[in-house]
Amino acid sequence: MEPSGAACVLRPGDDPVGAAEPGAAPGAAGEGSPRAPDAAQTPCSLGASLCFSSGDGSPPQSRASAAECTAASPPPRRSGQRVVETQCKVSGRASPEEPASLEELAFPEEPATPEEPGSLEEPASPEEPGSLEEPATPEEPGELAPLPPGVGTAHGEPDLVLEVSGRRLRAHKAVLAARSDYFRARASRDVLRVQGVSFAALRLLLADAYSGRMAGVRPDNVAEVLAGARRLQLPGAAQRATDAVAPQLSLANCFEVLSAAKRQRLSELRDAAYRFMSDHYLEVLREPAVFGRLSGAERDLLLRRRLRSGRARLLAAALGPAGERAGSRPQSPSGEAGARADAAVYCFQAAEGWRELTRLPEGAPARGCGLCVLYNYLFVAGGVAPAGPDGRARPSDQVFCYNPATDRWSAVRPLRQARSQLQLLALDGYLYAVGGECLLSVERYDPRADRWAAVAPLPRGAFAVAHEAATCNGEIYVSGGSLFYRLLKYDPRRDEWQECPCSSSRERSADMVALDGFLYRFDLRGARGDGPAAAAAAGPGAGVSVSRYHCLAKQWSACASQLRPPGAAGLQPFRCAALDGAIYCVGRAGTWRFVPPPDGDADAGGSFEPEPLGAPPDSRGVLLPFVLNLPEPPERGEQGTA
Repeated sequence: MEPSGAACVLRPGDDPVGAAEPGAAPGAAGEGSPRAPDAAQTPCSLGASLCFSSGDGSPPQSRASAAECTAASPPPRRSGQRVVETQCKVSGRASPEEPASLEELAFPEEPATPEEPGSLEEPASPEEPGSLEEPATPEEPGELAPLPPGVGTAHGEPDLVLEVSGRRLRAHKAVLAARSDYFRARASRDVLRVQGVSFAALRLLLADAYSGRMAGVRPDNVAEVLAGARRLQLPGAAQRATDAVAPQLSLANCFEVLSAAKRQRLSELRDAAYRFMSDHYLEVLREPAVFGRLSGAERDLLLRRRLRSGRARLLAAALGPAGERAGSRPQSPSGEAGARADAAVYCFQAAEGWRELTRLPEGAPARGCGLCVLYNYLFVAGGVAPAGPDGRARPSDQVFCYNPATDRWSAVRPLRQARSQLQLLALDGYLYAVGGECLLSVERYDPRADRWAAVAPLPRGAFAVAHEAATCNGEIYVSGGSLFYRLLKYDPRRDEWQECPCSSSRERSADMVALDGFLYRFDLRGARGDGPAAAAAAGPGAGVSVSRYHCLAKQWSACASQLRPPGAAGLQPFRCAALDGAIYCVGRAGTWRFVPPPDGDADAGGSFEPEPLGAPPDSRGVLLPFVLNLPEPPERGEQGTA
């Protein structure tokens, strides 16, 4: 018996099996007529559906299948009889020249691999949704595959066809090989099937390869584009896609983008999502749908990135009209317009000196306000509001914050009680608004809940105005007073105020600042009042005396005495900020860097460095220095690329 894979094909021009031969009797072809031995005795192993005529009344094979089998079969050998020939052996082709079997035509193989670009490919099976479409044959020419965006006539005729998800794109081998090792290793192929990349992502990546610009990337498709760039080995495209989607991130989509990046292990996209959350830390902190779904390690990571990004810089805010000292009683509101004109924030850099960074927003009083830094945000609270209809100035309850990462101001929930001449401090993730003009109350702001709450007030009879305040070792210290000198300490764990030893000095205090577990107090000896007249009236014994308080030992000690700021014509008030182990004293007459004595050396004293650093240009009013991390400016090469 013939093998089960043998196929019977009736060649064109042959008579059907059992038909009458020329000249035969009309009934010779019937059932009782004898047949040729080779045709009558050879059984057909194919089912009725694959034979032209099964002899049992089965429907004949389709014309298309017959034509296909006819085209693949060798020419028949005629011997004067009706011939039914075997098309191929069941074991397959014996040589590359041997024609395909009918079984292979009836049950086609998988589409051709890139190594066989010229082979015919059947339509995609349900198991392979990304299979290729059947290429157009010369007899039935199809439309040319489209070109990716950005391809011009200068590139010449495309010499590569990319097939993905049943669709095609034409491209140039030289362009893609110059940008990707993936395409360089496959430069010999004219038709390349790309797997693992969607058609939309491939279009964007090809457009970037030609133009160098990533357009059309959105938060909902950036993970798909980055995955394609990684698979096709296009690192430049991955970075450009990340840069393109970064400005589109928001509170509504940042967590979904982060989740997609973590699922597909896309480090560039994950870092971009973390960078956005760090740059907008307060907004993320207040959003339970984002911050509440982050792990503890991710929350710590965002805060570390927030506090360590950029470089710590010395800044100073010019607040209030000239001649007014922070902590003094508010004067008439006639100088409000002039104060608003000088409500600027300056930044100091060693190479450039002082430059203006930003200005206070509308609605933020420039006189009598308090400021501090929390989570690398600058907060400004309270102050003297513009005069009302009756012409009298009133305290303000407005609060604003400045984000250096975005260079924007935003409003924060107002104070529970309007305050002017207050002290604003940051401690353990909270803001504390201490006192104010004739106020003993204290309130605390929780940035996550966006709410102010009252805490223990200052002791009765403490201060009419809190002159200086600082935080050290997790506690708040307030010194000064209009009637007598005191030093008070607030313990947030117990929510209570305690009395501390006070300095024996009765001189006018310029400021108090904390550094390395000490409180440093700067007193102006022999100076009374502000301005050039007071500076000229200072006698020969006038100078700056510095004493420090050990917060753990609860003991004061002299640090320096009778110091003259270098280059200063006289003594003028200044305020202080600690940066890089030194204390910067900033006033309208100049800026000086004070170096404290080494810890443990009681005989050594602190001193000013000999070179003054100058003052902010055209600054008037009170200069309040502080430290803020500012983002580093891009390099010149990066600016040109952008």
